[in-house]
Amino acid sequence: MLVKWIRCTVVDRRGFERGQRKWAGLLGEPGFRAQGGGWSRGRQDVAHIFSFWESRAFYDSFMARSHDRLAASQAGTFKNAQVRLFDHRFDVKTGFEPRFTDADLIRVALCRVHEERAEHFVLMQEKVWNPAMAGSPGMVRGLFGEAPGNEYLILSMWRSAAEHGKYRTERVERLTLRAQTEADVAALAGDIVDMEPAWTV
Repeated sequence: MLVKWIRCTVVDRRGFERGQRKWAGLLGEPGFRAQGGGWSRGRQDVAHIFSFWESRAFYDSFMARSHDRLAASQAGTFKNAQVRLFDHRFDVKTGFEPRFTDADLIRVALCRVHEERAEHFVLMQEKVWNPAMAGSPGMVRGLFGEAPGNEYLILSMWRSAAEHGKYRTERVERLTLRAQTEADVAALAGDIVDMEPAWTV
């Protein structure tokens, strides 16, 4: 599965939200699985959208044919769009499904990892972070994705901000030490996203 993450700064909120509903047109596209997103908790003008495709070939075909027509209604409503593509490597918890209806919040982390530490980083995701996140009552599902250049996406869906907050305060510091995360990671960026149900396709 291919995961697309779009992060952009919105300059016309109402126009952007109106345009976001037009993406319902994705539903007939071959290989399209789902799309959803929402607003950054930390920066009110930043929107995040996540879309899921069966494969890169289906996605490339969509980009060549239908993308520009669907995107036209949002022209001029945002700036600084950053688009990244990741290959799904494994699930956090079991049986990841690209569904958004039962989650209120998405935590997204982008890690650029030192090349010589990449193998260790992936192993720690599987052996340390995954079981910890999967064992958190409020975590619904998640995935670990990979892009060229030793970039990794960790995306987790949570039932509520309160549940995610509990996990953060209780576990993160201890897990970071155990997984030697600071030795692995060259750069880390991330955000917490409040889901907008109207954006879900």
